[in-house]
Amino acid sequence: MLSDHPHRRYNPLADEWVLVSPHRNRRPWQGQVETPTVETLPHYDPECYLCPGNMRAGGVCNPDYSATYVFDNDFAALLPDIPNQVVAENELLQSRSERGICRVVCFSPRHDLSLAHLEPAAIRNVIDTWAAQVEDLHARPYINYVQIFENRGAMMGASNPHPHGQIWATESLPVLVAREQTAQAAYYARHGRTLLSDYLATELANGERLVYTNAHFVALVPFWAVWPFETLIISRRPLPLLTQLVAAERDGLAELLKRLTSGYNNLFQAPFPYSMGFHQQPGDGAAHPEWHLHIHFYPPLLRSATVRKFMVGFEMLSEPQRDITPEQAAERLREVM
Repeated sequence: MLSDHPHRRYNPLADEWVLVSPHRNRRPWQGQVETPTVETLPHYDPECYLCPGNMRAGGVCNPDYSATYVFDNDFAALLPDIPNQVVAENELLQSRSERGICRVVCFSPRHDLSLAHLEPAAIRNVIDTWAAQVEDLHARPYINYVQIFENRGAMMGASNPHPHGQIWATESLPVLVAREQTAQAAYYARHGRTLLSDYLATELANGERLVYTNAHFVALVPFWAVWPFETLIISRRPLPLLTQLVAAERDGLAELLKRLTSGYNNLFQAPFPYSMGFHQQPGDGAAHPEWHLHIHFYPPLLRSATVRKFMVGFEMLSEPQRDITPEQAAERLREVM
């Protein structure tokens, strides 16, 4: 079988290829071993700059919030009020100003409750907050894209253990989103259906890479996955924007996020690091029937809670590569759901 030997798989969403080397996972490991994460967090940490009532690093005091809490990032990567400038010395040396807004979303006042530990009703509140933020930021005349994401765990660069995510609203369409825009638009022009609706139908018929499903969303390991236990969440209804989810769909997404993040923790019996993010249509005011709402989960762990996948060498210089097949990863994740 092809899955038993080195082969390449095509990612139509990003128009790129990934090398799969299933035999390579048997190699001995004498490389870096991570220190296992042990989370014994208190309900409230007086030293945490995200807990209710505490002073943030930027000198602002948090209110005594009781649900989700959103604030403008004190150390934002993007700023709203900067001169609009374009500098082009020649076609090889070009730069331009980039306005934007960066916000932090604290999922809960509790310092110790990640998405995996929140009840679905509390996760639904987070989803409603995300949607409200998208609506607010799309109303800004210079914002063309809203990126919702979470870096979970110190391994993924989280600077604070208090469960939180971020929202970066950008003036330009980011590179990876633009790549998905191009691929989805071309597919829709050819078929009159979204790329992900056809892909989802294929995966539901196959079943081999499914991880968890409910009436409104499907979580699966994509055929072209790069990270070992990468998952893709796709809405069953091909809507382009988070704000268009109706109440039942938001409940379904909350239930799936609870199941998936809990399953990740169960896989190696340890808090599971990941980067998660929504991909949705641009906020340029145009209709985008080609866009299909989806969420990427990129976790780095490979063999255990202490051995992770490194994207170096060939991956950085040539193309993405993975060691276990997506089918093997999906089977393992299904077992812990």
